[in-house]
Amino acid sequence: MHIDVGVSREACPHDLAPTSSTTAALAMGDALALALLEARGFSPEDFALSHPGGTLGKRLLLRVSDLMHGGERLPCVPAGSPLRVALLEMTRKGMGFTCVVDEHQRLVGVYTDGDLRRTLDQRGDFDLLKVDDVMTRGGKTTTPDMLAAEAVRIMEDNMITALAVVEAGRPIGALHMHDLLRSGVI
Repeated sequence: MHIDVGVSREACPHDLAPTSSTTAALAMGDALALALLEARGFSPEDFALSHPGGTLGKRLLLRVSDLMHGGERLPCVPAGSPLRVALLEMTRKGMGFTCVVDEHQRLVGVYTDGDLRRTLDQRGDFDLLKVDDVMTRGGKTTTPDMLAAEAVRIMEDNMITALAVVEAGRPIGALHMHDLLRSGVI
């Protein structure tokens, strides 16, 4: 089969340098590649498997569970804790927030660096405050199986730098924007 992508004239003023003809060949090559991609049912996952180390591969393959901090690294305090306990947990774990859980270990809220700034601005006596008084109820969360690139979108849309990773209502990990930067997802 022959596909003619010839041009009647090059864009070069002397009609010598290959300009229009190279653009036409490039466009046809792209069109053929896309037609073949569609005919073979080539998916984004197939692309990612062919390019696992690149940014596109990472965006398509890397899950929150691959990057999250779990176990002892998860910042977490029980509901009803004094605010000072929550602040110490935030400092120790270095995530910029701590999860707040009920007696069944279910997430009831988060206390963030932003909450701390608001607390400093609006409240006077830290000694009398419980974390429940000043936390963000619920908070933004993600799941361990979510693509890391989707977690980035949640953070960007809500102008936050960290997410609680939740499974069956219980926090199992924490994800910070720095983890996403280090991984190459962003």
